[in-house]
Amino acid sequence: MERDLLKVMMELGSKNEPFALATVIQTEGSASAKTGSKAIIDREGKLLLGWVGGGCAESAVRFEALKGLDDGQTRIITVNLDDEVLGAGMPCGGMMMVFIEPFLPRPELLIVGHGRIAETLAHLGHLMNFEITVNDASATRHAFPSADRLVTSGLGPSDIEIGPNTYVVIATQHKGDHLSMAKAIEGSAPYIALIASHKRARLVHDYLLATGVPREKLAAARIHAPAGLDIGARTPEEVALSIISEIVAIRRRGSCLPLSEAAGSEASVLEAGQDTPDAEKLDNVLGTCTPIKKES
Repeated sequence: MERDLLKVMMELGSKNEPFALATVIQTEGSASAKTGSKAIIDREGKLLLGWVGGGCAESAVRFEALKGLDDGQTRIITVNLDDEVLGAGMPCGGMMMVFIEPFLPRPELLIVGHGRIAETLAHLGHLMNFEITVNDASATRHAFPSADRLVTSGLGPSDIEIGPNTYVVIATQHKGDHLSMAKAIEGSAPYIALIASHKRARLVHDYLLATGVPREKLAAARIHAPAGLDIGARTPEEVALSIISEIVAIRRRGSCLPLSEAAGSEASVLEAGQDTPDAEKLDNVLGTCTPIKKES
C-alpha cells in the first residue's frame, strides 16, 4: 500500500494536481483505522486511495482535506466516533486523530512583457518559490536568468495555460496591453494585474467593455489595475516589490495592513504598555547574547 500511495502521489505531482494526504496519528477504542493508516484525497474531495476508517470518519476527513487544499494549511483533526450528533455521524466507537497535509503545485507567475520592472518581478517571484514564465518576443535568458520558461510567441491558449494557480502581470508598457488583458481574462487566474497609470488602466477597461466583455466578467476576473500596493514606490525595483507583495497577500489571504494593526490592537505594541516595565525581569525572559568562550 505504501508503494501504491507513493506512486499516486508522484503521478499527481507530475501533473501539477493538488491533493491532500491524511494520516491517522492516534486512535482510541474501536476505531477501524489504525495508527499510520493513510489516504489520498483529490481536489474534488474524492478519496483516491487508502483507508482512514470508512464511513464513520471518511466524510469528516474529506471535508477537512478540502479546507486544507483551499487555504494551504496543515491541520490535525479529532474524529469522535462515539458522538452521533457532534462527531462523525455514526456511533462506531472510539476516537482518532488525523493529520492532514495538503500538497499544492508551485504557483505560476506569468509576466507578459519586458523591462526593468518585469526583470525584477521575475527575480522576486523566483525567491518566493513561484514558477516563472515570461511571455515576450524579446525575452532572453540574460534578462531573465531565474525564469523557468521563456515564451517568445503571442499570449494564447496554445502557448500558455492560464489556470487557477497562475498569477498574471501585464508589463507590456502600453504595447498591446489591452489585447493581452483580453486574452488573460479568458483564463481562470486568481490575479491579473496591469502595470499602467490610472488613466491607461481606465482606457483598457473601457476597451474591454467596448469589445463586448460583460462587466460581471471583468469583476470576476479579479483585475488589479494599476498593479501593486501603495507603498510609495518610485523606482522600478520598488514597483516590482509592491506587485509581488500584492500577489503574496492575495495568495496567502493577508489583510495588507501593518502587522501592528492586523493583530487587532488599537495601537502599536511598542506604544501599548502603560506601566514602566522591569528591565531585569525582561532580560531574564529575553535572554542575553553572551559570547561563547573558547577553551584554551
